[in-house]
Amino acid sequence: MRVILPAGTTETALIDGISAAGASPDLMEHTPSADVEILAYGKPTMAPVTPVSPNGCPTPAAVTRAVREVIDFDVSVVDAGLAQPTGAPTVGLGVEPGADIRNTVAVPDAQAIFDRAHAYGASLPDDELLVGETVPGGTTTALGVLTALGEPAGVSSSLPKNPIERKRQVVDEALTASGGSAGSFDGRPIEAIHAVGDPVQATVAGIAAGALESGIDVTLAGGTQMVAVATVLRHAGVDAPLSIATTSFVDREQGDRLGEACYRLNCALTVTDPGFDAREHVSMARYCAGVAKEGVAMGGALSLVPDDRMEAVLDRFEAVCGRLGIEDEDDGNGSGNGNADDPANSSPEDDRAP
Repeated sequence: MRVILPAGTTETALIDGISAAGASPDLMEHTPSADVEILAYGKPTMAPVTPVSPNGCPTPAAVTRAVREVIDFDVSVVDAGLAQPTGAPTVGLGVEPGADIRNTVAVPDAQAIFDRAHAYGASLPDDELLVGETVPGGTTTALGVLTALGEPAGVSSSLPKNPIERKRQVVDEALTASGGSAGSFDGRPIEAIHAVGDPVQATVAGIAAGALESGIDVTLAGGTQMVAVATVLRHAGVDAPLSIATTSFVDREQGDRLGEACYRLNCALTVTDPGFDAREHVSMARYCAGVAKEGVAMGGALSLVPDDRMEAVLDRFEAVCGRLGIEDEDDGNGSGNGNADDPANSSPEDDRAP
């Protein structure tokens, strides 16, 4: 099994009130670069930050890394618009960071990105792929694309209280700036990304489309951001069998909406509960409290774990947290690492993402 992880950035993440990806914009743009280093090496190497929220919740990259240390899988990181360099090896497709979706154009070369990613996906030798993502601001851009395509729009958040009304306001402003409206991009999914999306969406959709057309089984590893990608694929006429694998944290927040979206898109849905509530580690408690929820292929990676090895994954997750400097108990201030200046994980959910 290979995990493909497109990683990128969008200036949409810098909009006040929508992202938990970091208090400082200068640090936030390093989050995807750090995520892929954690997945590749178990800790940041070149990135100057560890993506951990001020209340002690580590990036989902730590969970995905823990799974990798238990069951092992191949990883290919795709530079899908990184704003900062990473020490992890990457596949370069010539992708630039995305603009604020409130600009006239969010992803100027969306079609070219999709085409290059399609060629890459079609060239892969694998029988099965998990395709994840890491991009701060990703649930807001997901909402933008879903709204532009006229699909029922509900997205998750890495915050316990989802700032959905703020996201909708941003999307309304974005559609106005691009000369569109809700549903006006129906049947034109790449144009929707061009107008109000992000470069990671174009990359994930292109890789998935190319792989599916080559007969490779594809699972989109993530939550509501991957619902947006699946919607792009269906609007693009890709009707091959497709799966989405996410966490119980996203499923709990979304209720029936997630299953209904997957049914509408003819996507199989796998939801995995990692059993964090059985442990007392501060990081697991933060996930159970609704922080982060998903991202960096977390749900897809967890879906690969046999039931009798999940305890080993939890043990490794605690070890990875220790490596990242996160203590195993709360310090009384809600912080597991005592550094309130570290960027919150983005999750692609946080907005970064589900």
